[in-house]
Amino acid sequence: MTTAPNQSAGMALLEWYDRHGRSLPWRTRQGEAEPYRVWLSEIMLQQTTVAAVIPYFERFTARWPTVEALAAAEDDDLMTAWAGLGYYARARNLLACARTVAGQGFPRTADSLRQLPGVGAYTSSAVAAIAFGERVPVVDGNVERVVSRLIKLGVPPKTAVATVTEAVEAMLPDERPGDFAQAMMDLGATICTPKSPACGICPIRGWCAAAADGSALDYPKKLPKRAKKTWHGVSFVVAAPGGRVLMRKRPPKGLLGGMLEAPGSAWGEIPDNPFAHAPLAARWSEAGSINHVFTHADLTLSVFTAQLPRPMPVKGCEWYCAQTPVATLTRKVLTRGLATLTPEP
Repeated sequence: MTTAPNQSAGMALLEWYDRHGRSLPWRTRQGEAEPYRVWLSEIMLQQTTVAAVIPYFERFTARWPTVEALAAAEDDDLMTAWAGLGYYARARNLLACARTVAGQGFPRTADSLRQLPGVGAYTSSAVAAIAFGERVPVVDGNVERVVSRLIKLGVPPKTAVATVTEAVEAMLPDERPGDFAQAMMDLGATICTPKSPACGICPIRGWCAAAADGSALDYPKKLPKRAKKTWHGVSFVVAAPGGRVLMRKRPPKGLLGGMLEAPGSAWGEIPDNPFAHAPLAARWSEAGSINHVFTHADLTLSVFTAQLPRPMPVKGCEWYCAQTPVATLTRKVLTRGLATLTPEP
C-alpha cells in the first residue's frame, strides 16, 4: 500500500536532487537563479532537448549577456543565431519579450510573467519558481509522466491538468520551490524515463502507485495520434562564383517565419509545373529531392539547380554566402543542390 504524494515525498526528492541533480549552465543551486538565464533557457528548451540547447545557450549568453543586450539585437542577427534550433516563432517572441522587459526587469510572479510575449503557463511558472522563489507548481512533460505514474492516472495527463497540478502542489515543499521544480524535471529526465524507468533507485518510489505493482510502463496514457499531413514542393538552388547562393526570407509568421530559404513553391500538392516557381530563367538541372519532418507534416522538396556566371539582381531575393547559418531544412536543400554543381572561383 503506497502513500499518496505529499510534502514528505517532495523533501525526499530535494535530498536526491542535492546529490544527483544535473549541472546545467543556467542553474544556480540553493537559491534564486538569474531571471534572464532562466527565461532564456526555458524558451530554448521548449520542444528541444537539453543536449541541443546547451551550445546555443552558451553562444547566446556570450554574445548577449543581459536581457538589455538581447533587446538591442538586430532581428536578422538573432534569427541567424537561432538557426538550427527549430520552432522559429520562439525566436521572434524571445526578441519581443526582451524588448518589453529591458530596462525594467522581469515581473516576479507567474501571473504577471504570463502577460509577456511567448510566455505561457509552464514558462511563467518555471521562471517564477526558479528565478523568484514563488511557490507555484511547475508542470512540463517530464513532470506529467512522473505524476501519471505516481497516482496511476487513467487518462492522458493533458486531459487532466487540474489533477496533475494538484498532485504537484501536494508534494511542493514550503521552501526551495525552484529546486523542487528542477528536481521533478531531473527525475523525469534521468530516472522516471519514458521507456526504461529505473524504479529501483527512484527517491520517491514509496509514494508511487505504479512502482508498487510494476505497471510504470503503462503510464502515462496517450492521446490517439493524429494523421500527419504530406506536403510537396520545389526548391531552386542558384549558385554564382565566390561561393554565393540565392536566397529569400520567408514571411515573418508561420513555419520558419523570417528565416532564409532557397526560392521555390509553396508547400502542399505536387506542383503541376515546377518551373513556374523558378526565381529566374536559367538552365535547370534536377538534383533529386530531400525529405523533412515537421511535427504535423512530412515535406518532400524536389531540388533544381543552376550555376550563373555572376550574381545578378533577382526580385525578392538576395545573394548570401553559402555557409550562412540557416534552418535545418534550408541546409538540406542547399547541400543537395550544391553537391551537383561544379564549384567556380
